[in-house]
Amino acid sequence: MNSNMTLSALTTLTGLDVFDYLDKEVSIPVVDGLQAQGDLIVIPFSLLANIVTPLPWTRSVDVPLSGVELLRSAAGGNPHSLVADVGECVWSTPVKDARGLALGVLDTQVTAYLIHPEHGATGIAPGRYVIGRQQERGVGRARGARGARGAVMLVAD
Repeated sequence: MNSNMTLSALTTLTGLDVFDYLDKEVSIPVVDGLQAQGDLIVIPFSLLANIVTPLPWTRSVDVPLSGVELLRSAAGGNPHSLVADVGECVWSTPVKDARGLALGVLDTQVTAYLIHPEHGATGIAPGRYVIGRQQERGVGRARGARGARGAVMLVAD
């Protein structure tokens, strides 16, 4: 895979599909910093190095071109999948996260891609990242608290 990828080329390479309303000829942006896709957030590892650590039972797998499902969206049931060239990208999970949001750690030597049927795809530049759930402030019950106003909740897309 290269960093000049269109959504059409990525879906053809991976066999994963996106909804018809998305423009498949659009170039997929590649970001080397913070980025979000629906209810997921990608954060450079250096920003969370003191918060996110491996566990004794953390397992690392090579990310295949066909993808690793990271999270199935709460509201729509559509998966967020991580894809990359075979042997160039490693996904490690579970990890310890003091915030309770990290799904795992991504180490990639090439551009990796997050693909989702509703959102299309985003590119992740080579590096080390924490991929986890997003949270938002809203009305309702807080995670782990009782009835707080302006509660912090997980994003559900």
